[in-house]
Amino acid sequence: MTIASDLLQRHIQTLVDDNTQWQTLIADDVLWELAYAPSIGHPAQLSGREEAVRHAIWFVGAVENFRFFDLKVYAFADPERAVGEVKGEGLIKSTGRMYRQDYVVFLRAAGGKIAFLREYFDPVRAARALDTPIHGFES
Repeated sequence: MTIASDLLQRHIQTLVDDNTQWQTLIADDVLWELAYAPSIGHPAQLSGREEAVRHAIWFVGAVENFRFFDLKVYAFADPERAVGEVKGEGLIKSTGRMYRQDYVVFLRAAGGKIAFLREYFDPVRAARALDTPIHGFES
């Protein structure tokens, strides 16, 4: 197991279930890119600890009984890089709708911390669960 693959597993294990522990995994200058998030009105990137923690806490508060499962982590030749695929599901509190998602997450580590995340998810699934429009599409 590499540094990055270990951090990616711990990221998935703690982001929702132990957010305080998750916060110890991220670098102060972490950059978290959310490639498709702008289509549902969320930022494309979170820069620094404060923004990343704020977003994570929002997510934890927005869902009930959220769980990640079927995690597959792929280590790169560079021990500070890894990618993972994971499924997630939970109930969106504000809408009462189930949220089911497939994620792909790229991670780069530096100094034993998560320095960079790039997360891909299906914004249509998120929009339906959150009952929010998809920006750029007419309804």
